[in-house]
Amino acid sequence: MPLTMANQEETFLIKKISGKEEVRRFLENLGFVAGAEVSVISKICGNIIVQVKDSRVAISKEMAQKIIV
Repeated sequence: MPLTMANQEETFLIKKISGKEEVRRFLENLGFVAGAEVSVISKICGNIIVQVKDSRVAISKEMAQKIIV
């Protein structure tokens, strides 16, 4: 399921990143790689704050839909 459907305060494993090569590379640089753990901290107006690799990152709804957990 895409990260946008994930419940808050639950930890998930990233299965894959979809989208164009430049989008995948951008997310990879932020720490979103297959096998990494990610948890949703909060959702505000469709945008999502997540914790990945001991960092909190805010991403748009469009980016979150490309992250499959």
